[in-house]
Amino acid sequence: MPTGKIIKALSGFYYVFGEEGIVQCRGRGVFRKNKVNPLVGDEVVYQAENDVEGYIMEVKDRKNELVRPPIANVDQAILVFSAVEPDFSTALLDRFLVLIEFNRIEPLICITKMDLASESRERLEQFAKDYRAAGYDVVMTSSETSQGIEELFPYLEGKISVFAGQSGVGKSSLLNALRPELDLRTNDISMHLGRGKHTTRHVELIHVNSGLVADTPGFSSLEFTEIDATDLNYCFPDIEKLSENCKFRACQHTAEPKCAVKTAVESGELPEYRYEHYKDFLEEIKDRKPRY
Repeated sequence: MPTGKIIKALSGFYYVFGEEGIVQCRGRGVFRKNKVNPLVGDEVVYQAENDVEGYIMEVKDRKNELVRPPIANVDQAILVFSAVEPDFSTALLDRFLVLIEFNRIEPLICITKMDLASESRERLEQFAKDYRAAGYDVVMTSSETSQGIEELFPYLEGKISVFAGQSGVGKSSLLNALRPELDLRTNDISMHLGRGKHTTRHVELIHVNSGLVADTPGFSSLEFTEIDATDLNYCFPDIEKLSENCKFRACQHTAEPKCAVKTAVESGELPEYRYEHYKDFLEEIKDRKPRY
């Protein structure tokens, strides 16, 4: 039986891309019984009833999966944050980065709407410098002027990438710039709420050059429900690296003496806002109600 990849899930149907093209499949009844839920990004074995219809017979093992948005086998998360409208937020970016690092997915930071950032350009370039020093790749783009669009293509090759970020930052506009023939629907920002309306209703993988990109409805949950206090250190690669020089092996970088992380903040080596976000997230995790 042929194998393929689920590139779209909609209304109980799974659209599998294989050697014969796209086949619209249903899942076997046994999946529901065994609580197996096929996801976009899954490698599957399917049985074709004809040229366009079939059944998914087996879901291959996943290397990772996200719950919101529901997608599997993600190689890279492109975290799309706008320069303005809504304003760039390091606190929200760090929250996304922690969740992506915890799921062992490679992050790429993409700052959009740079054509509107005349007043904040210098500040944004400093943020980009900070995050590059922390070990992240940062691309600054504009869908209007095409700034940075060509720079994105090499990052997409041969990977499943998720475009993620709050609504209104220009994820669909960015995809339209990468593949103009898509003509994905976009909405203006609600000036009252300061955020955009969701224009993406389901998860779908779109071919861009030799890669697959998911335009997702966004992360509906940004809570650290699965992350423990001991995990957080590893979700901040710059803090993890500095912590190798802390006096205490289990240092949480708050009240402990001879902490290399606190020393780095005092010297300016580690941006203070990154450290403040780390402390805020640590407190949030510690205050979380226990799960039973």
